[in-house]
Formats: sequence, structure tokens, C-alpha cells
Amino acid sequence: MKETMICEICETNLTNVSTTNFFETINDNCMLGLGDCLDLMQEIPDDSVNLTVTSPPYDNLRTYNGNISHWGEHVWKSVIKELFRLTKQGGVVAWIVGDATIKGSETGTSFKQALWAMDCGFKLHDTMIWNKPSFPKTHKRYEQSFEYMFVFAKGNIVTFNGIRDKFNKKHGKLIHSSTRQPDGTTLKCSGYKKKLISEYGLRTNVWETPSCKSNTERTGHPAQFSEKIAQDHIISWSNECDTILDPFMGSGTTGVACKNLNRKFIGIEKDKGYFEIAEKRIKETPPRCNHDLEKIIAHWNL
Repeated sequence: MKETMICEICETNLTNVSTTNFFETINDNCMLGLGDCLDLMQEIPDDSVNLTVTSPPYDNLRTYNGNISHWGEHVWKSVIKELFRLTKQGGVVAWIVGDATIKGSETGTSFKQALWAMDCGFKLHDTMIWNKPSFPKTHKRYEQSFEYMFVFAKGNIVTFNGIRDKFNKKHGKLIHSSTRQPDGTTLKCSGYKKKLISEYGLRTNVWETPSCKSNTERTGHPAQFSEKIAQDHIISWSNECDTILDPFMGSGTTGVACKNLNRKFIGIEKDKGYFEIAEKRIKETPPRCNHDLEKIIAHWNL
């Protein structure tokens, strides 16, 4: 399942995936659509997207140039249903979301979305946490420092390139660990007292990543999420030349990460101002050469 090769040219381009009449073609590997994602996603064929990495609106936490009034359960239910239709068998949706606090209570919208995704046919493969070192101050509760990253899978996941960057303090020593069985007994792990502990192990499902670099990454979008979060999900759940979708493209962070990692990208954004920001960012991002890609992959698969 790991990325073991760098392909210089993708064998297929996005003209085979999407209808160009509804999308602007940036190049053979990138198409952007300005409009309502529910309308534009209908132009994407069934079972054609390997991975969706997206961060939909968080209740009413941001106004998005007045567009938040169009957001609600009636919208996100339809979006998730469409995502199930167009996701390939074995594909993944990384749904990054948080909840508003209204009248002293969190809305729980994120959980409703996860349960609805399961009703639509997705498996809830993982409930991941994005832990942010900086966070807004709250009152009469512990500081809110994380967001949910639900990983929805259509069937059994085909691709998992696990990122191994968790430093093992006991690296170089013999493995002595065991696992607890359902009946309470323990079973020695594979390689017990025979194999050495590696220097780096698979990271956990809690990712500590800053929200956004203050100057180099920030755009005019009010809720821009970290390029590293997008990059790590793309590395984890897809391979080079796979097709990645972001139906809430915003300032284009997922598209920039796709260009850096040699993936095909379909981006949809409703707001013209944000669309223009995303378009400019993606066009100005230089494609990574094979040597750069090899260094990235080697780093994450230590």
C-alpha cells in the first residue's frame, strides 16, 4: 500500500473524469468549478474520485461573505450522499469539522454528519483529532483546542500510506510488547525478543499541527486550514495520479497540496472571491519535480 514509485506523467487526465463545460481546466491534472457544489458534483461520474479532503462550514462560526445563510442540515446531508455516489470503491472522505457553541451547548452537528455518512453507506473508518497548539479562549469550560477529522470509507480501504514519524524512545532495543486478548490473556507481539524497535513508528490518530502559518500561508479566507493537514491526508489515503476532490475549496489549500504531491484535483467553490484566491494560489504553485516528491515520501515512510 505504500507509494513505491514516482510516476512522471499521469496516464489519464481529468477530462475523462469530469464535464469541462462546468469546470475551468487549469491543466490536465486540475479542474476548478465556480458554483454550488451540489450542482457541480452532479457532473462528476459515479465511482470516479479516490479521495475527498474537505472542511465544510462549521455551523454558523463564519459568515463566508454572507453565504452561511444557505448552509444547514438540508445541504450537508445532500453533499455527503453525493460524496458516497462519486467516491470509488475503497476510496476515502476526510471530513474535517467542528461544532459551534450556542446558548452554552455544543451543537453536535459533527456527530450528526458522521452518523448520516454511515446511513449513506460509508464506514466510519476512523475518528481522528486535529489538535491545534493555538486556540480561541472560551469561558466556563476547558479551552477548545481540537477539531474532528472523520475518515469515511466506501467499503474496505484500498490505500493506506501510514506516516511513520512518531519517535520511539526505546528504539534499538528488543521488542517486549504484548496485546491484550478479549478473554483477558496476553499475546506476545510478532518479533518478541527477536526484532529491534525501529527509530520511528506509526503516528497516532491525534495530529498536532498549527492552524496556518501566519504570513506565508494565509490568504483572505476567514477559515483557512493548514496545508500540512491536507498534505498528510493526501499522502495517507491516496497515491500519485489519484483524483482528489474538495467540494468546499475555499482558498485552495487542498489543491495546492495536490499539485505538490502530483495528484489530480477537482475543486469547487461557491464564493467568487474565494474562488479567485484559490485559482491564483494553485496556478502560482510550481509542480514538484520527482526528486522533491521522493524526499517527501522518504521522510513520511521512515
